[in-house]
Amino acid sequence: MVRVVSFDMDGTLIQQDYVNHVWLEEIPRLYARRRGLSLAEARRLVEAEYHKVGEDDLLWYDIQHWIETFGLQCHWRDLLHRYAHLLRLYPEVPEVLNRLRGSYQLIIISNAAREFIQVETETLGITDHFDHIFSAVTDFQQTKKHPLVYQRICDTLGVNREDVVHVGDSWDFDYCAPRSAGITSYYLDRDGAADGPYVLKDLETFARKLAEQ
Repeated sequence: MVRVVSFDMDGTLIQQDYVNHVWLEEIPRLYARRRGLSLAEARRLVEAEYHKVGEDDLLWYDIQHWIETFGLQCHWRDLLHRYAHLLRLYPEVPEVLNRLRGSYQLIIISNAAREFIQVETETLGITDHFDHIFSAVTDFQQTKKHPLVYQRICDTLGVNREDVVHVGDSWDFDYCAPRSAGITSYYLDRDGAADGPYVLKDLETFARKLAEQ
């Protein structure tokens, strides 16, 4: 019996415009100004440094690391709040969360660092919808690619893996890893490129599948 419904955050609950702007627009812009470069050249250099690290490394998610790496003269808090007006939930999210809230324990399991999670969930007013919000990289010093993260969260919540369902937009992090941990998972493919019994195009479909169980 499902007791806990777990969501990824960026790309699942929250549209990607905000995080893309911080990482791919604002950091290159600040670096360009710092080094006297064109924005295009700064963006090329910044993205090259990102890819040297890669998304399996905890530094990939560490905003303070990148501020120091590029010698930016700013505080991470100012940087993240400056573009908070770009934050948007996907259209179906408020209704889905309200519908599920009374029947399940709702949690977030995200690869985003705690700094991002706090700004995003508080700005959008969704913090109180969730019983627990976990940052894999901050709370467990691992990415969600490791099934152990999901196992440790089950232990923290005091639930069996069979009691949890997870949904997210990363095939590796949100579909394969929880399944390796014994958790039922769904892959959210909003572009509709994939197909299968555990592939969803939106969270409304996910809520309907939960109701059928």
